[in-house]
Amino acid sequence: MWNRAKDQMTLALIRHGETEANRERRYLGKTDEGLSKRGRRLLLSQREHYIYPSVAYLFCSPMRRCRETAEILYPERKPVIIPEWEEIHFGEFEYKNYEELKGDKRYQAWIDSGGALAFPGGESRESFVLRCGEGFLRMCKILSRMVDGDEEDSLSVGAILHGGTIMALLSLYGGIPYFACQTACGNGYLCRAERWRLVALEEREKVKIEVMRKI
Repeated sequence: MWNRAKDQMTLALIRHGETEANRERRYLGKTDEGLSKRGRRLLLSQREHYIYPSVAYLFCSPMRRCRETAEILYPERKPVIIPEWEEIHFGEFEYKNYEELKGDKRYQAWIDSGGALAFPGGESRESFVLRCGEGFLRMCKILSRMVDGDEEDSLSVGAILHGGTIMALLSLYGGIPYFACQTACGNGYLCRAERWRLVALEEREKVKIEVMRKI
């Protein structure tokens, strides 16, 4: 049985595979774009080389690129959808890249703020991080019901997410600077999560996520 005193689990945070927007370095948030052919090939190749850990439970953002990634990497698992894990809302910057935005004063102001300003017509980093945290607690509640009475030696959980969602969770629960948690498409982090068996939002500060290695 895992250490119930600390309620530990291993948690694989995996970013979805590449889309056309990712290849073109566009801000891809609310646009529900699927994986590119190249993105699918890369995921299949990496899966064949066993870079992804096995998981007993799988959770996923509701967006198409994440659901398609989950189907490729873990075809034997039906993911539980966590709606709060959608990517950040880029507002008027959505689906644009640096070349298209570099003359926009609002974009320069956002860069100068270190990414702290809210996106015009979109979401602030602060509200996004809190939203992702609420999704993590939703996952914990669902997981607690799923494993109640389970006698496994370890609890292994996978989460197919967006790059921003991974940064949000690791900054909120791991104490890692937001932009230090960036990861390429199809990669991520294998973590140890403690004190995840929670029932109230106000207990959020008790959760701890420690990165063990990159995926």
